[in-house]
Amino acid sequence: MIDADLDLAVLRASLVARLEDLRAASATSSESRRPVELDQTSVGRVSRMDAMQVQAMALAMERRRHDEARRIEAAIGRIDDGEYGYCIACGEEMSAKRLAVDPTIPTCIRCAA
Repeated sequence: MIDADLDLAVLRASLVARLEDLRAASATSSESRRPVELDQTSVGRVSRMDAMQVQAMALAMERRRHDEARRIEAAIGRIDDGEYGYCIACGEEMSAKRLAVDPTIPTCIRCAA
């Protein structure tokens, strides 16, 4: 468990900064997630296939960003509610090492298994 309020404040600030980075990346990449034109007169078949692959990768990346943002928002909520560092399943205190690896992790090792 993180002991000092200062540590939680620093952790919260870093989580908020990461969340802002994710949102900025999402806004920047919105163009690559747009539907691919099916008009072969504007692009050839191979180019369209490449564009569809790029679109699929961009959509997958957006899903990962969205999932990470949800985990970060939940962790920030736990910090704000004074519940950060405790397993959401069993309520036991989580190890500092586990939280250092992933500060958004919601469960202890025992409950995660």
